[in-house]
Amino acid sequence: MNTPNASGRPRLGIGTVQFGTEYGITNRRGKPSMTEVSRIVQLAADAGATLLDTAALYGEAEQVLGSVLPLRHGFDIVTKTIQLRKAEIMRSDVDRVEQAFHVSLLRLRQTSVYGLLAHHADDLLAPGGDQLFARMQEWKRARQVKKIGVSVYSAAQIDALLPRYPIDIIQLPLNLLDQRLVISGHLARLRKRNVEIHSRSVFLQGLLLIPPDRLPDYFHPVRGLLKTYNTWLNRQGWSPLEGALAYVRTRPEIDTVIVGVCVREELQEIFEAWSHLTDKPIDMSAFQCDNDDVVNPSTWKVKT
Repeated sequence: MNTPNASGRPRLGIGTVQFGTEYGITNRRGKPSMTEVSRIVQLAADAGATLLDTAALYGEAEQVLGSVLPLRHGFDIVTKTIQLRKAEIMRSDVDRVEQAFHVSLLRLRQTSVYGLLAHHADDLLAPGGDQLFARMQEWKRARQVKKIGVSVYSAAQIDALLPRYPIDIIQLPLNLLDQRLVISGHLARLRKRNVEIHSRSVFLQGLLLIPPDRLPDYFHPVRGLLKTYNTWLNRQGWSPLEGALAYVRTRPEIDTVIVGVCVREELQEIFEAWSHLTDKPIDMSAFQCDNDDVVNPSTWKVKT
């Protein structure tokens, strides 16, 4: 398996939600074809990306990956549990998660994966959630998974999880608008505990790549801030893509930055931008936004 952040900067990982669903506010292409997914994965391999992030709930994404991946490949694969969303977790629920995990392995055509995350953090925090984590630890001991962890949305979830579970990997949202976990110190706290950190939502579903004047009316509260940000980008000589990547690339706490694409050309642009960016820390704190209705896509009241 690969060692995250061995170079002193985050590695790029490929998110696969677009492979199985029509995801993203700027997605006008729909799901890519199997041929296009194969082209994307091949480019990722050629360019040195070493992680593929997927989930049981990403539509057909696991099955698509399993179809295009050669039996011998160099990727670390991270997938996620089904979501239980129950007030109390029973043994029968854990059995259902186990059955779904085995289905995930079959779809992916893998005997084991690098990481398995609880997709709904509150499943671990509900009464009986310890049964779910204990079962995940069994799969780790059986070498069906190398690292186990959780996908989170908030600082409150991190505060509740860390004292309770020995987490190997945590996936969390981070972008130049959503800097809350940096400001609160949670990223630094996770790094001190040697938790492997995977950041998602670097483009905020593409919101950060849209010219401010073309934003849907729903995002009016942040339009002025994004205009200021785009003016700053012009002074740096950066595109919106480069600016979004620059913010996460220079975060020393991050091990893997997960990016999603629909076509090979989008990934090529990302790799080119990533390779040209500096590793020198850049102060982008002026562009942070604490409006949850903007930085949390699950709250958006706009067609995505």
